[in-house]
Order: sequence, then structure tokens, then C-alpha cells
Amino acid sequence: MVKDMTNGSPSKHILGFAVPMLFGMLFQQFYNLVDTIIVGKTLGVEALAGVGATGSINFMIIGFCMGVCNGFVIPVAQCFGAKKPADLRKYVFNGYICSIVFAIVLTLASVIFCRRILIIMNTPADIIDHAYNYIVVIFIGIPTVFLYNMVSGVIRSLGDSKTPVVFLVLSSIINVVLDFFLILVCKMGVAGAGWATVTSQLISGLTCLIYMYKKYDILKGDKSERVLDRRFITNLCMNGVPMGLQYSITAIGSTILQAAVNTLGSTYVAAMTAGSKMFNFTCCPFDALGSTMATYAGQNVGAAKIKRLGQGVRSAMIIGSVYSVLSLIALYFTTDYIALLFVNASETTIIALTRQFILASACFYIPLTGVNVVRFCIQGMGFSVFAISAGILEMIGRAFAAIILIPSIGFMGACLASPIAWIAADAFLFPAFIHCARKLHARHSK
Repeated sequence: MVKDMTNGSPSKHILGFAVPMLFGMLFQQFYNLVDTIIVGKTLGVEALAGVGATGSINFMIIGFCMGVCNGFVIPVAQCFGAKKPADLRKYVFNGYICSIVFAIVLTLASVIFCRRILIIMNTPADIIDHAYNYIVVIFIGIPTVFLYNMVSGVIRSLGDSKTPVVFLVLSSIINVVLDFFLILVCKMGVAGAGWATVTSQLISGLTCLIYMYKKYDILKGDKSERVLDRRFITNLCMNGVPMGLQYSITAIGSTILQAAVNTLGSTYVAAMTAGSKMFNFTCCPFDALGSTMATYAGQNVGAAKIKRLGQGVRSAMIIGSVYSVLSLIALYFTTDYIALLFVNASETTIIALTRQFILASACFYIPLTGVNVVRFCIQGMGFSVFAISAGILEMIGRAFAAIILIPSIGFMGACLASPIAWIAADAFLFPAFIHCARKLHARHSK
């Protein structure tokens, strides 16, 4: 069901939209956890570290794909808020064409240069084959990333955050079943985890696409609306490419950080892998708030209701801050037990390092709330280029930790990398939001 977020309580809209998304993201992280748990428990620490060593390059490439799709659907949300269904359908069609082109180019480039990048990142020799066997499969599946994220993004732009969750849950269940089958039965190793992810995402994307066109009448138009239009493609790329670059630029910092941690050895890589998986799980609410703000801002800008943007940011910050405090308390008492999901109890060093990594991040979840809420709101407002500046600051923060802190204080430098990046990004994003809001207000006041 489509949902208009331009009227009524911002807090109610944000919670009502974010909670279903959160449920879906938790399921997504659940099957990512299953991948990691099965790999760590059945294939050993080296295989676990190999999958973990691909985290930053995975984020850099797949994050770019997801960012591009998120940008492509911003004009869709704006057209929905402005009550322009014909333009909405034209943006959807041209967005599909752009997605196909981007998917082909990125798949070829990432598969060809995959091993070379792992070598440049100083991936330890004892885990590089595991890393390559896993990530090359993920890169082969880039078209499925575009498929699911483009289709689910269109649905969310219409104010429906529940439907994509249903198909994400389906994907999660299929992924878990395939994990056990391909890794434990077929003995495919870490490549099996990769193929499970790609296959489940393909099924989810296709079923979501079929359902979308049967369910939403607003997407059904005539042939005259299914034509390539340079003006629409230009606007899509102006929104999508900056958002994709923001993810990738941020990931460059993560890649530099990963390369620095790789020099510490596979034990530290394994600890960072386990810690990162826990971090991704606990940060789902921040991601849900961010995606919610993109749709919220897009619809309200389309409806020329600029004052509601600040109200939405305040509401989302309060929600995120409350969660930040509660999650820190919970993680303080449970981190050691959660770490046992990934490694055996005998791996006491890895467990201690994992606790150090996750608690250092959790202490700074409120700044992370600001990064997600404000950045995605700015993107939904149509100022995607500002996201690149925030991404550059995050990259600089993580690069500083990799180049200066890790050689000086060791693994603790890696633990402080993300908090430094979040604070640096917030220092830019909050003033940028005020500037963008004033600019929109002046534009609509003319």
C-alpha cells in the first residue's frame, strides 16, 4: 500500500516506515551472520578471516551499486510527493535502463580486477584464496544487487516499506537453506556462501518485480512513457552517481583500514570480521532510519513542505539516540557470548579483540545516528553531491586511523577508526543540512 508522508506526525510516519524496514534488515543481517557462523565453525579461522578480508572491497563495490539505486529512486519519491504519476513512471523505466548499463560495466570490471585488488590490500597469503573464492562470486552477482535494490527502492519511494521486507525474508530463508546445502553438503567452501547469497537475492528481486507490477496501479502506464529520455537519465545519474560515490569513497577509507589490519595477521583480521558482523547487525536501526529519511525528505520536497524536513530530522535523531544508549548497555553484557557464534571458546584472543572492537564503536552510536539521518535526508532533498563531501571526511578519518593510529597503538587504532569518521562527517553534515533547507525554502518562496 502506498503511503503519503507529507501530512501528519513526522515521528509517527518515521517509526511506521522504519520498523518494517528494520525487520527486513535484521533478516538480511541474519543470513549474513549465518554465512559467517557456518564458515567460521565448519571451515576454520582462516576461511573466516578470508571472508572478512573482503569486507571493505565488498562495501566499496556493492555499496556503490546500492547507493546508485538509492539515488535513482529519489526522483520517483519526489514525483510521488508532487502528484506527477506520468513522470514517476518515466523515471522508473529510465532507472531500469541505467541500472542494466551500470550492472554490466561494474560486473566485468570487478571480476577482472578482483584478485589484483586483494593483493594490493596486503591480504595475508594464508587467506587470499579464501578471500578471492568468496568475493568473486559476490561480484558475479552484481546484477542481482541492482535488481533487488532498484525494485525495492521504487516500492519504498511510494511509501510502502512493508512489501520489500516480505521478499527479503523469503531471500533470507532461501539463503540459510542454501548455505547449509552448498557449504556442508556440496563442500563448496566459501564460494558456497557466495552463491547462496547471489541466488537468494536473484529470487527475491524477481518475485518482488513481478508482484510490484501486479499490485501498484500507479506504475502501469502506456508505451509512450517507456522511452529513453536524456533529461530523465541525466537527473537520475545526478542523483545516483554521487550517492554511489559516497558509498565508495567511504569504503576507500575502510579498504585502507582493512589493509592496515591485514598487516597485523589473520588473528586480528578474524576478530575484526566477527566484530564487523556484530556491528552490522546492531546498526540496522540506523540504516532503517536513514532509508526512511530519504523517502520522507523526497516526498516532502516534492510537495514543497520544507518545514517538515527539520521536524523529521529531530524526530529521527531522538529515536536513534534512545536506541544508541540501549544497545550500548546490551552489548556491554553480551558481546563475549555473541563472539562465540563465530569462533570456538578456545579462541580467547579473538574473543577479547572482538569485544574491544564492538564496544569502541557502540560508544559512538549517537554520532552514527546523525550520519545516517542527516546524510540520507540531504540526499532525499536532492543534494546528493553533499554526500560525497561527507564520504570524503569519513575516508580521511579511517585513513588517519590506518596510517597513524594502527602503527602507533595497534588494533585499538582500528577500533577507533569508525568513531573518528562519524564525528568528522557530522561536523560537515549538520551545517550542510541547514544550508540545503534554507536553499529549498528560498527556492519555493519565489
